[in-house]
Amino acid sequence: MEKKTLAVALMFTTTLLTSAAQMLYKIGVKELSFDAYSLITNFPILFGLLLYGIGAVLMVSAFKLGEVTVLYPIIAASYVWVSILSMAFLGEELSLLRWAGIATIILGIILIGLGSDHGSQPVEKMGVL
Repeated sequence: MEKKTLAVALMFTTTLLTSAAQMLYKIGVKELSFDAYSLITNFPILFGLLLYGIGAVLMVSAFKLGEVTVLYPIIAASYVWVSILSMAFLGEELSLLRWAGIATIILGIILIGLGSDHGSQPVEKMGVL
């Protein structure tokens, strides 16, 4: 697999893991009280922290393989995953305006990906700036 493709795949995996972690936080917070026993026995929160840690390792690996200007905007996909997971697991509803926002995020990620082609010219060389 090409380094660039692997980096993008790692970043998307990171967004899935961290979004799942946020769902686990939301589930775990229902039973949370701030004492040591409650914290160490709250498995949704502990598993969420584990997923965040794995996500961080994958993100660092992705940054080693690809360009930050291409990879970092992929994190916006987390908004998409959290919205979908919230509907599926928390029974939340999305308005038409939220769906429009999700579509905008997806379009933005696609445009940034397409703009990462090394054959395209930077704005400065196009005479725009």
